Amino acid sequence: MSDLHFYKYQGAGNDFILIDNRDNVVNHQQPELIAALCNRRFGIGADGIMFLQQKEGYDFEMVYYNADGKPSSMCGNGGRCIVAFAKHLNIIHDETNFLAVDGPHYAKISEDGSWVSLQMIDVSKVDSDKDALVLNTGSPHYVACTSGLADKNVYTEGRTIRNSEKYKEEGINVNFVEDQGDHYFVRTYERGVEDETYACGTGVTAVAIAMAKRKGLTGDVSTAIKVLGGDLNVKFHTDGLRYTSVFLEGPAEFVFEGNIPLK
Repeated sequence: MSDLHFYKYQGAGNDFILIDNRDNVVNHQQPELIAALCNRRFGIGADGIMFLQQKEGYDFEMVYYNADGKPSSMCGNGGRCIVAFAKHLNIIHDETNFLAVDGPHYAKISEDGSWVSLQMIDVSKVDSDKDALVLNTGSPHYVACTSGLADKNVYTEGRTIRNSEKYKEEGINVNFVEDQGDHYFVRTYERGVEDETYACGTGVTAVAIAMAKRKGLTGDVSTAIKVLGGDLNVKFHTDGLRYTSVFLEGPAEFVFEGNIPLK
């Protein structure tokens, strides 16, 4: 039995286990191990786990798994947290270019390491599903406008949509959004976690773009969003068809570090 040294970070309540795997000492292609580490009762507990690895041509590579142990599509809040982690490890200073599952990402981080602005992929396709909008911001998202969101059973309604005939095979993240005037309130059911999370970075990015599409906004758009875990902001430029220079901004905080025995 050996010990695994880990770090715990959170971004607006979206929490992650981070592993410095630059020396490739951890074979992370072990779904049962990943799920056990992310288990909130019998492991460390997290929405997902990330391995920071070396990658030629980049400052580092982000390898991300969902809490169920399966490889994941892009995680925006995870991306922001791994940037903060890279700064902690002195790999970067105030900006970085790294590789994730959906391609290269650029990010800027504040001097104290607590605020990260992460560039997301451009979006050029926003589809409709009845009254909802569907788009991919590194992960697939379903965006539905609603009222009374604070009292909505997001777990039940989100799970129903995620497991519907149309989406159950690939899965989809389900976002409910309520327009509060100067900001949007968003709650998200995440595939892979298979539960509501306190924040979803690709989700709020999808909401900001979907609402801009719905309202016919063009030019430079900045969108304040409140989630259960805090406040996030999404910025982008759009001509009404394409959404470019997309940045997800928000906090990324170190929580604790420790060792856990690996059986």
